[in-house]
Amino acid sequence: MDHQCDSCWYFDYDEEYDEYICRMDLDEDEVYRIHTYRQGRCPYYRQGDDYTLARRQ
Repeated sequence: MDHQCDSCWYFDYDEEYDEYICRMDLDEDEVYRIHTYRQGRCPYYRQGDDYTLARRQ
């Protein structure tokens, strides 16, 4: 499965949990659907290049 989280706009570091998480507001059913999606792509994926991701920090 290739979710491309590393380059996604919603993938961010959470200092409280000390790990990277998806900041998209998903319920349990949506998370399950993403991880079992046949094409292996997240329908909420939004491309974030190095410049846009750095601007968020």
